Amino acid sequence: MIRTEQMLTQKEFEMPTKVVSGVGVIQSAGNEIKKLGVTKAMIVTDIGLFSAGVTKPIEESLRNAGLDVHVFHEIKGEPDTDLIALGAKTYLENNCNGLVAVGGGSSMDTAKAIGVEAVHGEPVLNYEASDNGKPLTKRIPPLTTIPTTAGTGSEVTQWAVIKDPVREIKFNVGGPLIPAHLAIIDPEMHLSMPKHITAATGVDALSHAIECFTMNQAQPITDAVALLAIEYVGKYLRRAYANGHDVEARYHMAQAAMLAGLSYGSDSAGAAHAMAQTLGGMVPVMHGQCVSAMLPPVMEYNWMGAPHKFARIAEALGVNTKEMTVEEAAIAAVIEVERLVADVNIPSLLDQGVDPEQIDRYAQAALDDPQTFGNPRDLDLNAYKWIYGRCLGLEESTLY
Repeated sequence: MIRTEQMLTQKEFEMPTKVVSGVGVIQSAGNEIKKLGVTKAMIVTDIGLFSAGVTKPIEESLRNAGLDVHVFHEIKGEPDTDLIALGAKTYLENNCNGLVAVGGGSSMDTAKAIGVEAVHGEPVLNYEASDNGKPLTKRIPPLTTIPTTAGTGSEVTQWAVIKDPVREIKFNVGGPLIPAHLAIIDPEMHLSMPKHITAATGVDALSHAIECFTMNQAQPITDAVALLAIEYVGKYLRRAYANGHDVEARYHMAQAAMLAGLSYGSDSAGAAHAMAQTLGGMVPVMHGQCVSAMLPPVMEYNWMGAPHKFARIAEALGVNTKEMTVEEAAIAAVIEVERLVADVNIPSLLDQGVDPEQIDRYAQAALDDPQTFGNPRDLDLNAYKWIYGRCLGLEESTLY
């Protein structure tokens, strides 16, 4: 069922990122990056990956291709404006002309934001995607993204999410001038991913796909990639969680994350990401775990806003819906996602340290987030309070 307003509204989809994927393709990283005109690359990664030697083969590949390398390994958590300023200063002082992000969403978003500051010469905060922010006017330097997790999709998205420690919020910066020029997706880079990271990033990818498939701005091209991402997560996340060295499962989860990232198109998501993004500015939660815990309650609230699409989600997740009504199939999608979240042991929001006494504050912040606009069911402050209450075990399920 396609809403009339969706057919009448102009849609846009841009994909400026070249994607190279396959088992072992990391060995060609240096030559691929050299094709972008890079002569000195700054690798952007976190201290844990650097200390574990994860960047070593990439450094070697770059040097073997004749490139100079500087490693920026100052990331210790989710990126904030101070880290971006330091990264941009380091990039310019070392006369780099290309960026290589190695890691999860934090590394990739950091590299994008460093690129914004490096070419615009002013703080990334000035380009916040809001009514007061400036639009980007310059393409960031040649950026290669090499994900070591399968979840954020930042390797191909047009967004970076950065924390403003002053306001205690996260903000978006984005548009067609910020995406990576090249994404190198090698499942062998994911084999050492811990179980809890596999789970959190995997459900995060699922949340991107589900929210973008059901959002008000959805269009056929985003629907197509979102549905395949949902199918891959349904088939392969449990396998990747159970056996981290299952290369086939890792490959398909890496593809799911990338496809779900593409499903953003030029738009945003919905309530789950409005909640997770704003909560992450106030509470030290891991984004993947946070949004994973929120996804089933958000779906429980949302299904009646797009029942036909939720029924299609159930099919993509492998639910036999032949004898079900549309409404029954839509509810089955919510229940199947609840099962998946439980199977991969996502901790509850309470276990993640979220304070039930702060629901009013959390709900107001979510309502103020621009991603609220994309939600398939209308939202107000009371709706967000109910969803938070459901997440924190203060509200009864409406499904059983």
